[in-house]
This record gives sequence, C-alpha cells and structure tokens, in this order.
Amino acid sequence: MQERCQARAWRDKRRKKRGSGVGEKETGLVRTIGRGSLTALMVNSIIGAGIFGLPSKMAERLGGYSPMACLASGGAILLIAGCIAEVSSRYEETGGIYLYARDAFGRFTGLAIAWLTWVTRIAAPAAAANLFVIYAAQFFPALGTKWGRLGVLGLLIGQLALVNYLGVKQGNRVSNVFTLVKTGILALFVAAGIVALVSRPELRVAMAYPEVKPGGWMDSILLMVYAYGGFEGALFVGGETKNPKRDTPVALLGALVVVAVIYTAVQYVVILTLPGAAGSARPLGDAARIFLGPAGAATMGLAAMVSTYGYLSANLLHAPRITYALGKQGDFPKFLAAVHEKFRTPYVSIWVYAAALFGFAALGTFEWNAVLSAVTRLGIYGAMAVAVVVLRRRDPAGAGFRLPWLYFFAGGSVAFTGVLLLGMTRAEFFVVAGTMAVALVNWVVVRGRGGA
Repeated sequence: MQERCQARAWRDKRRKKRGSGVGEKETGLVRTIGRGSLTALMVNSIIGAGIFGLPSKMAERLGGYSPMACLASGGAILLIAGCIAEVSSRYEETGGIYLYARDAFGRFTGLAIAWLTWVTRIAAPAAAANLFVIYAAQFFPALGTKWGRLGVLGLLIGQLALVNYLGVKQGNRVSNVFTLVKTGILALFVAAGIVALVSRPELRVAMAYPEVKPGGWMDSILLMVYAYGGFEGALFVGGETKNPKRDTPVALLGALVVVAVIYTAVQYVVILTLPGAAGSARPLGDAARIFLGPAGAATMGLAAMVSTYGYLSANLLHAPRITYALGKQGDFPKFLAAVHEKFRTPYVSIWVYAAALFGFAALGTFEWNAVLSAVTRLGIYGAMAVAVVVLRRRDPAGAGFRLPWLYFFAGGSVAFTGVLLLGMTRAEFFVVAGTMAVALVNWVVVRGRGGA
C-alpha cells in the first residue's frame, strides 16, 4: 500500500512539474497516428540507404558469417529496445527519450539526452541526403556539381518540410507509402534471389568462412548498430499517437523484428549470388544484375533513392518534435513550441530542423555525418537501459508494458553500449564531450531563469 501511494505521489508530482496536461486539446497537436502507422514510421526511420551498401562491408569483414552477425546485432538491439519499450509505455506526451531521461535522472540528463538525440537526428539524415545526391548523380551527372548538389538538397529537404508543415496526416501518409515501397522492393529482391538460387544452382557462390579476430567482430557489430539505429526518433510523436502507452512498445519491437529479417535475408542473398561481394560498391545492384539482368540493377539504384527519400520523410515528421518538446518544457525558447492554428503542426520547429538539416548536409560529407550519428546514439541507448530500472523502482505499476527479466535486459544493454563506447576514437570522444558541454550551458541558463 505504501509503495502504491508513493508511486501515485510521484506521478502527480511529475504531471505538476510539467505544467500543462498531456491531452491533445492541451498540447494543440492532433492524435492521428495509429499502431500500424507508428510501426511503419519506425521501420522507415531505420531503413535508409545503408542497406544498399552494407552487405559488401559485412562480407568483407565476416564472409559467410555475416548473416549470423546481422541476426546477433539485431538481438543486441532488441535488448535495448525492450528497455525503451517499457519506459515508453509510461508516456503519452510528445518528447520521447528526452522526457524519459528527464523524469528518471533530472533536468540536466534530460537536456544531455535531448542534445545527443538532436545531433543524431540531424547528422544521420544529413548523411542520407548526401547519399541521395550521389545516387541521383548516377542518372543525372549535373547533380554531382557543387550547385547541383546544393539545389537537390534544398529541394529535397524543403519539399518534405512543406509536406509536414501542412499537417501530420500528410507527413504520416508520405512515410507510410515509402515504407511500403522500400520494404516491398527489398522483399522482391530477396524473393527473386532465392528463386534464382533454387532454379539456377550454378549461380550459387561458395561461402568463405575466414578467421575473424575479436576486433573484426566488434567493427562489424558497430556497423550493424549504426544500421539498426533510428527507431528512437519515432518515439517523439507520442503526443500525436492515438494510444501511445499501448501502441509504442508493440510498434517498436515489431519494427525491429521486421528490419532484422530484411537485413539478414538481403545479406544472405548477396553473399550467395555475388562473386567478390566484398569489393562491390553497389552490392544489391550488382547482385540483381546477375539474376535479374540490367533492368534489375537499374531498379535497385532507383530503390536506393526511394529508400533514402522515405527515410528523410520519416525524420522530417518526428525530429522537429524534439525542439517542440524542449520548448514546451521551458528548456528551449518557447517559440519552438508554437503550433500552427490551422494545420496543428509545430511549424517553427519544423522549419528550424529543416534549416539545420540542410546546413549539416551542405557543409558535411556522408562519412562525417555518419560518425556523428553513430557515436551520439550509444549514450542514448545506455541511458535508457538504466532509466527502465529507475522508473520501475519508483513506480512499479505505472508501465503499460512490463519487461520480463528486467535486469537481464538492462544489464545486457549497459554492457553492450559500454563496450562500444570504450572503443571511441579521440574525434568521436570530442563530439560527445562537446555535446555535453552545450547541454551544461543550456542547463545553467534555464536554472538561471528559475527552472527546476
């Protein structure tokens, strides 16, 4: 009885601390995203252009072991996702892991996680936008020039920002369509490859199983963690999800299972049909050329652009909700929490995010942005693995989804992210340290204004 009273008191304190309520009328946002759309958004937030180049990198490091590494990495990410699933089932608000960390550890940690997330959600899509230009330049070489590149980036990001400015329904529909298209194309690639292997055994490439040192496994798993990342961004649309406490855990775990199956199947088809897969710059296109001909190769090139476009559409939908939530909680300027009177979208945050995304894409390279997004993500995952334990102890009955074997999931997640963080390079360390310094300044400023 005493524990229930303490938990109820903590929940009341949490609501009071946030000021305004969590209902759609109070936030000004509209709850239009159902479970299916939320799952599609998460899949779309994970699968970008990386899958069209990833198989060759995995084949180079692991050879015939690479499909197993795809599954193993997916299992490790599922540990982290399980922790986040329970935490997310406590919340209805827009804010995602920023709010989770703020409640579990206090305002400074919430700000630190918010800044890490914002950097991640700008850098990863910026890398994808650069890849889109690279793929587009194969069909239209003029787009590979300096001004052609900037023009494509401006048109690409600006158009998606406009779609999401005009309403969450429009942005949600775009995300759903491109999720179906990209997963459908990848499924057809896998199906065609398997049919070819069965009907034309001479295509089968003998799999090599090289001796892999621990460092090789670690590099490969790091690569797959980057490939599986992005689902955490979709958590920020809680205030526009119809039933976030019920739907978010199901969508999160379901999306990761779908992605793990796709990644493993694609890897399997590539290494069995493409001789010298490790040296291919476009492994899916080169593999499709073997069992589908030139038309198949061209289709995979277009598919890479479609997949990247869909990935960007997902980020333009959910990433602006980060600054919206920070503005609403008083941790960022209040104007970022403005909601359009007609379209019911956080329009200021949408355009601010679009401008930042364009800047990162225009000034940085694919590799630079990819490093930024990969490193900052690890700190977020580790914090959520600890948060699930803190929040369950504080409020045992408050979660809509209760994770079994809590300490196995949380401990495994902390160990996994900790080992990967220990492998940071000096440049990566400075990225994280710089982000923490910005968060500290932000915290000092809001405390100076009388913040908690």
